[in-house]
Amino acid sequence: MNEIVKPDSLIVAEAESLTETFFGGCPHDCPDTCSMLFEVKDGELLGVRGNPDHPMTRGGLCVKLKDYEKRHYHPDRLLYPMKRVGPKGSKQFERITWDEALDTIVTRWKAIIDQYGPQAIAPYSYLGNQGLVHGLNGGDAFFNRMGATVTERTFCGEGSCTAWLLTVGPTAGLDPDSYIHSKYIVIWACNSVSTNLHHWAIVKDAQKKGAKVVVIDTYASRTAKAADWHIAPKPGTDGALAMALINSIIEQGLVDQDYVDNYTVGFEELKERASTRTPEWAAAITGVPAEDIRKLAREMATEQPVGIRMGVALERHYGGGQTIRAVSSIPALTGAWRHVGGGVTQFGVWEHPYKFDVMCRPDLIPEGTRVISNLQIGRALTGELKLDPPIMSMMCWNSNPVTQAPETDKIVAGLMREDLFMVSAEHFISDTASYADIVLPATMGAEMEDMILSWGHLYLTYNTKCADAPGEAIPNNEIFRQLAARLGFEEENFKWTDTECLEHYVDWNAPACEGIDLQYMREHGFARLKVGTPDDRAPHQEGNFPTPTGKCMFMVEGATNFVAPPFRQMYEGFQPGEALDPLPDYLGPRESHTNDPELAKRFPLNIVSPKSHYFLNSCYANMEDKQKGQGEQFVMISQHDADARGIRNGDRVQVANDRGAFKGVARITEDVKAGIVVATLGYWRQLNEGTVNSISSGAFTDMGHAPSFSDNLVEVARAS
Repeated sequence: MNEIVKPDSLIVAEAESLTETFFGGCPHDCPDTCSMLFEVKDGELLGVRGNPDHPMTRGGLCVKLKDYEKRHYHPDRLLYPMKRVGPKGSKQFERITWDEALDTIVTRWKAIIDQYGPQAIAPYSYLGNQGLVHGLNGGDAFFNRMGATVTERTFCGEGSCTAWLLTVGPTAGLDPDSYIHSKYIVIWACNSVSTNLHHWAIVKDAQKKGAKVVVIDTYASRTAKAADWHIAPKPGTDGALAMALINSIIEQGLVDQDYVDNYTVGFEELKERASTRTPEWAAAITGVPAEDIRKLAREMATEQPVGIRMGVALERHYGGGQTIRAVSSIPALTGAWRHVGGGVTQFGVWEHPYKFDVMCRPDLIPEGTRVISNLQIGRALTGELKLDPPIMSMMCWNSNPVTQAPETDKIVAGLMREDLFMVSAEHFISDTASYADIVLPATMGAEMEDMILSWGHLYLTYNTKCADAPGEAIPNNEIFRQLAARLGFEEENFKWTDTECLEHYVDWNAPACEGIDLQYMREHGFARLKVGTPDDRAPHQEGNFPTPTGKCMFMVEGATNFVAPPFRQMYEGFQPGEALDPLPDYLGPRESHTNDPELAKRFPLNIVSPKSHYFLNSCYANMEDKQKGQGEQFVMISQHDADARGIRNGDRVQVANDRGAFKGVARITEDVKAGIVVATLGYWRQLNEGTVNSISSGAFTDMGHAPSFSDNLVEVARAS
């Protein structure tokens, strides 16, 4: 049989038509950190799909990630370095070369350092990219070497982290995968359907097997509507509910005394503290009937294994840290930790072997370097904080504070300063980038190599560089490499390639990485850490908490407030340091009818601002298909409150307080109770009339300098 010989031209054509598949990881700020597959042809990203082999994410993607390639090639994508040529905020830029952009930045920074010192420069980033190399901490070593102001990044979960570390230590706790073994599941202040979709799939599977699903949330979210029981406490009162549950578990004689005696500290003191926190006391505060509280306490103590999934919304009022401490104490009281599928989930990242000291190089920080909070950047830029030296330059990457940070109007006023030199590394001319003097085009997911930080599960996730970046976009780490070279930084870490960074940023010799290395990750795309399997993991069956005592700490004597180091460039200087209550308790909201009745007369409504279903923070809010799915900015309001204000469904309304205002469309609904309004975050200011955070306070909660996004009173009126 004669061999068929194809002409060279045909062979070439066939080779060029091949589509290749590469492993990817979702870089967005989400606990799921999906393992993905990139479909690439001729260096172009054609599409993205979920990796079906991943045991948790199971080949699924949320509505945000579908059509991910459209974000890569969006017509508004920033492709070249740009300099501002019009007024700040005007979005008038012209193209420049990379050399001109970087030389301009270095020249301006050197002049500022000569006149004011390096602390006049401030970095600003968050988890707009969760990569170890290009994400939150990607520029920390650079700015630490410079001696710039250290920025605390406490948008999300940091109060929860402080409370968690004090109570149970740096443990991943209950494995999200293990909820399949739970018989009773409490999802507390987390809209899983919108923000934790793949864990929700596991919860649904457990529900089909007979598990009861209880959702505790202020309003009837998508998740609450799918629960067996929805409990709706008033905003900011979850701590009262948690303390009453502790009271009721004790009063009903449902304590696992053996577990408490052997594996906890401070039970008698907690018992005394909780003795007056009765269900009746909590009912008056929360609006949850006392009998419901007793029923929930009984079921949470007896229907083992009981799994509790805490959401970050639990921390977003003044007493949020204490709330987390109280909730985190319950599984030890009931002995839920004894069981696979029992306990509580906060962040899985505590058992990931990431080497943050290597990423951030805190050893390079000059002694005495000051710290500012990203939540109060508006106060810093406007002079309200009375900083010496003032902030004269800011570089922003992986973050969009004009949309996402509180006190929006102050931030805009600060960014409008003509003497402020602002640099932004971005994908689009975002709300924040529109005020920059120099804008740098950054790469997206398929265009750079990275490992994606997974804070919601126990898998490492690899992301392949497999697509060509459009225009002249380069990765964040390359931006900092080039800036470091121009500033003469000679430390070896500033010369590492992205691959070398990954070799150094993960402790591949840790027990959790047994049999796993970078090559393994490249070949498989993901790997489960060696910390037990979903079917046998019960890390605190016999205590073994990573606390100084090895026990769950109901009581912590001498505790002081702190921010977990990864959220402050690994810097331990100038921690908050104020004394904390040794025991958990209820601390009510700062802005409430009870705490500030005079304020409540003018602004009688509590506002809750959850994340949007179709946007991921502010990502995708500029994309037409996601805008269509999400709809325009809306304000959910009860019929009672709408009638009192002459508001009809679909009316344009203004939500306001003394800090600012935004506008949206009224949605009259039974999903919210009287006295509460709900408006989701993420809408861009330039595409809407104000943003939700225009009304948000920059005041900290009780722990971890966390934000008080759900501790705000407003009034709603028909918009003129």
